[in-house]
Amino acid sequence: MSNEIANIFASKEKDEPKSNSLTQIESQRAIQEVQAAMIIAKKFPRDPISAMDRILNACTRQTLAEGALYSYPRGGVEVTGPSIRLAEAIAQEWGNVQFGIRELEQNDKESIVEAFAWDIERNTRQIKTFTVPHVRFTKKNGLTKLIDPRDIYETIANQGARRLRACILGVIPGDVVEQAQKQCEVTLAANVEVTPETIKKLADTFKAEFSITAEQLQERLQCKLEAIRPAQYLQLRKIYTSLRDGMSKPSDWFVIEDKKSDSANKLNEELS
Repeated sequence: MSNEIANIFASKEKDEPKSNSLTQIESQRAIQEVQAAMIIAKKFPRDPISAMDRILNACTRQTLAEGALYSYPRGGVEVTGPSIRLAEAIAQEWGNVQFGIRELEQNDKESIVEAFAWDIERNTRQIKTFTVPHVRFTKKNGLTKLIDPRDIYETIANQGARRLRACILGVIPGDVVEQAQKQCEVTLAANVEVTPETIKKLADTFKAEFSITAEQLQERLQCKLEAIRPAQYLQLRKIYTSLRDGMSKPSDWFVIEDKKSDSANKLNEELS
């Protein structure tokens, strides 16, 4: 006969480690969240006509249209596509779509990240998993290791934006995206203001963010900045959006002079 007295507050089952319990709770919460989202999506399905109207109405906003389109070179031809901002706006107005970026794992050198977009109503999903090294490359300093958590977060966000855009466009019908692009083109053409002030502001932005000078812009357009037409101004805005979103690099659009080569050539000329 045992002399030990059982603890009346103790669980009859063997206590599991705390970490396992938290993992199970989080797993159950995620499952219930997904189930609830699917039930709501089936109960309140999207109306394609109403959703398309909302998308087109959103594209009439000048602020959205200005950052909605970008250009990139492909096979010597300039191609226009929807930016991540437009893709997000379309997904929001289309309805019953979840999208985002998750950091799955992080160590001292890199992060493993997942970008996803899920049409809950149609159960169509796009997922892209990729690795983001904790480094930043510049021509001046080369590779620099990132230590500041904010720098790491911004790098992950920038790298994830392109994957997220591809995921969203993978679950949204292509004709819906095309109509949104056309509406943005119409909005830009109707509200473009080519004045000395707007031209200077755009040129200063290229200089500050990408070190592109006014001379390089003029060489690209084959005319003086003060003489550019509305279509050329819109072209520069698309190029800016492309560079900002990382869809292209300055050398894709402009003649980038190699300062080291120039200095070497000048030195050779002086010596000769």
